[in-house]
Amino acid sequence: MDTKELLKKVRKIEIKTRRLSDHIFGGEYHSTFKGRGMTFSEVRQYQYGDDVRNIDWNVTARYNEPYIKVFEEERELTMMLMVDVSGSELFGTEQQFKNEIITEIAATLAFSATQNNDKIGLILFSDEIELYIPPKKGRSHVLRIIRELIEFQPNSNKTDIAEALKFLSNVMKKKAIVFLMSDFIAQDYEQTLKIASGRHDVTGIRVYDKHEESIPNIGVVQMQDEETGELLLVNTTSKKVRRNYEAFYKDKVDYYKNSFTKSGAGIIDCRVGESYVKKLLGYFKRR
Repeated sequence: MDTKELLKKVRKIEIKTRRLSDHIFGGEYHSTFKGRGMTFSEVRQYQYGDDVRNIDWNVTARYNEPYIKVFEEERELTMMLMVDVSGSELFGTEQQFKNEIITEIAATLAFSATQNNDKIGLILFSDEIELYIPPKKGRSHVLRIIRELIEFQPNSNKTDIAEALKFLSNVMKKKAIVFLMSDFIAQDYEQTLKIASGRHDVTGIRVYDKHEESIPNIGVVQMQDEETGELLLVNTTSKKVRRNYEAFYKDKVDYYKNSFTKSGAGIIDCRVGESYVKKLLGYFKRR
């Protein structure tokens, strides 16, 4: 992709997602995700009804009349976007691939965080950490994130969610809002998710295509595993083959839902072709 085409794509995504974050998600994001606590703002004279526990005894002694400490909510937060860039994301039977939907969701969330003057960081992962962009503020930083989401070429096509969560725990020592985006066709990440959720506010966003859920009866066809590159001849006329595939897929989805629920993390399911706007807005309102 040449620079002109890339900039055109970035601009198109910015216009679409910024409008969403400005008109829909800004207030919802602000009310859903709270700051780290209360921070000292100023002192003022004591008024009837004020909490006596907030009296500043040093200032009170100096002026010989009661003064109290005034606190305000510390709003500044850090959002970490964790995005699966493995081979299985390059799939879609509707108008868009899964990775294109993920890019739009990530951009919408990032602009919502920018409205709140929060920092945004990015982790792109496969079965290794492909790219880490430390959290920063500002529109130009968000545009860089969108640019990477559009054009980044991973070294590996495989997936290891546990490895990505370990990296998150190593680089983010303070509490962050974490959105982990993947199709979650993976396993063995429940324990690392529990550790990450104990420190951070984690939400899993599963983006999937309806034609991944089952195999249609279309005869003997050649299929390729996008993550391993393996080519297979599959007899889709066999009920056993179709049932086995459906059971395999359901097992991965159940593992995802159970792991996130047990860890106290949030979940959003978004099918390609559905409105991710409604999904995000519904999630924010429920919280």
